[in-house]
Amino acid sequence: MKAAVYDAPGAPSVLRYVDIPDPSLGPGDVLVAVEAISIEGGDLINRRSTAPPHASWVVGYAAAGTVVEVGSQVTDRAVGDRVTAFDMQGSHAELWAVPAGRTWLIPDRVDAVDAAVIPIAFTTAHYCLFTRGRLKPGETVLIQAAAGGVGLAAVQLATQAGATVIAVTSGTQRKSRLVELGAQQVIDRAIDDVAESVRQITHHQGVDLVIDPVGTTLPVSLQALAPEGRLVFVGNAGGGDLSTDLWPAMQANQTLMGVFMGTLFKRPDVRASVDHLLEAVGSERLHVVIERVFPLSEAAAAHQYAEHAKPLGRIVMKP
Repeated sequence: MKAAVYDAPGAPSVLRYVDIPDPSLGPGDVLVAVEAISIEGGDLINRRSTAPPHASWVVGYAAAGTVVEVGSQVTDRAVGDRVTAFDMQGSHAELWAVPAGRTWLIPDRVDAVDAAVIPIAFTTAHYCLFTRGRLKPGETVLIQAAAGGVGLAAVQLATQAGATVIAVTSGTQRKSRLVELGAQQVIDRAIDDVAESVRQITHHQGVDLVIDPVGTTLPVSLQALAPEGRLVFVGNAGGGDLSTDLWPAMQANQTLMGVFMGTLFKRPDVRASVDHLLEAVGSERLHVVIERVFPLSEAAAAHQYAEHAKPLGRIVMKP
């Protein structure tokens, strides 16, 4: 099969499009003929900074396609099922062997491109907002990096839950799209002081909840947070130092919570939320925003674009 692989961490140019052996199928796995691959922030971080366990390593967390073979112990998936899947590596390929428990059936009205994005971006947003963030109707939430995959999902979910959404992004195009998706206020971080803008919008009260997938923006997120407010930080898309002074947060009785989704998808409530979100996209209650689709053969260019072009939404590849 064809796959995008790397031998040592580095810039997007380390990715090579080559022939490698088809993946072996374990008894609890399904073999998926991949139709769409969502490039996730973790894919970029792994390729950039994580030494692979062996040469010709296939990176990638998320993809969707059709089951073409099932392991001997699999009873709830069948050949021909359309599925979207999450695993810690292997999605950047024509074929992907994934544990059946890390797949979800795709509703008829959802295409593979949208389905590939949903498990990580939308489920992360849902978990951060409601399970960890305990968002309630009428509260105010600040969403950092609102034009990213998690941010766009969080804007929609928080708006539909009855919250007042303040989104942080840069550029007129992104601002317009976020307003269309439900954000009541949009702060342009390129020209505005985020913390001061939040103080003005909230009449100096601060926000009840912050969702921060950037990491390097944690000091600003804390400044924007109300006393006794909650901050959920997920990932480190900014790729910088996560250290910050927590003394003011302690004095304000604020709560900081970290989320790493990689260990959570086995939980029944998280698995159920993926099914719920797939149905919501199928009924057009939620919308997946795709910036651009690349062929898998141009994986290096796709990673370069995802990492440096500051896209609005996800970048997807097709084998």
